[in-house]
Amino acid sequence: EEHGIQAKLREANTEVTEHEVRVAQARDKEVEIATELKQICKKLGLETEPDGESLNEEEKLELESKLERLERRREKLGPVNPLAKEEYEQALEHVRELKQQREDLDSAIKELQRLILDTDKLIKKRFEETFALTAKSFEDVVSNLFPGGSGRIRLVEQERPRPVIGGVSEESATGEESEDREPEAEREGEERDLGVEVEVTPAGKSMRRLSLLSGGEKSLVALAFLFAVFLARPCPFYILDEVEAALDDVNIDRFLSLVRQCSDRAQFIIVTHQRRTMDAADVLYGVSMGNDGISKVISHRLGDVGDVAEAENDQAEVRAA
Repeated sequence: EEHGIQAKLREANTEVTEHEVRVAQARDKEVEIATELKQICKKLGLETEPDGESLNEEEKLELESKLERLERRREKLGPVNPLAKEEYEQALEHVRELKQQREDLDSAIKELQRLILDTDKLIKKRFEETFALTAKSFEDVVSNLFPGGSGRIRLVEQERPRPVIGGVSEESATGEESEDREPEAEREGEERDLGVEVEVTPAGKSMRRLSLLSGGEKSLVALAFLFAVFLARPCPFYILDEVEAALDDVNIDRFLSLVRQCSDRAQFIIVTHQRRTMDAADVLYGVSMGNDGISKVISHRLGDVGDVAEAENDQAEVRAA
């Protein structure tokens, strides 16, 4: 009987030990759950004290289904990136830099637009001033090159192509001009395409267009325009290449007279084959080939030759006296 009782006692001790282990495990799990509950409540901003009333079966089932849905949603999110916060901060900093650069570009564009407007105004003002001076000088130069004639330069608005519908212009298709269309010159706030038209009327002629002038007259008109620009905005020197090739002797004399009038303001370098132009020059430069067949550049100052000739004439007069 004692042996049987000891066997039962050992079995009871074993059961007690197993229950004690289970209790210890339950306590550890309770601590883990309590810690996790505190963390969750802290994140959600809830109180950690449990409610005194226990949940019924329906509420338990509802919470379990909700937990399952949240678990499935969490699984769909995929793996969590622990560096997401740092990457977000870097991306945010990059966005700030791009925003600052965009603001700098916008301000630079506005500054460039203001600079373009100021430059356009300055160009327009300088052009108007230069054109007024050139137009006045052109009339004076034309009166010298074309004695008894007249000429002028003026601004004209270039014609723009009319819209064509089916091979016929809009005006021809309608039979009349549109009443809503305003003239180009009367449109406000629009830039007009302006050109410069040259008109010259030689003495005794009624022609006005350059296409109706002779070759020599066209050359004189071109020279008149060049010298008009020169008188409006002078430069230190000018190079003229065969500009009087189409002129006769009378017109060459007029051209040379104009050059002499302006020679005190600038230096003229003229490339020419005309003898009259060479005679009127102060210094001649040319290329000549000697007996040895080698080309060389030669120069001759005509003023010095005139002075020597005049001195020789004076000496001859002294001897004669």
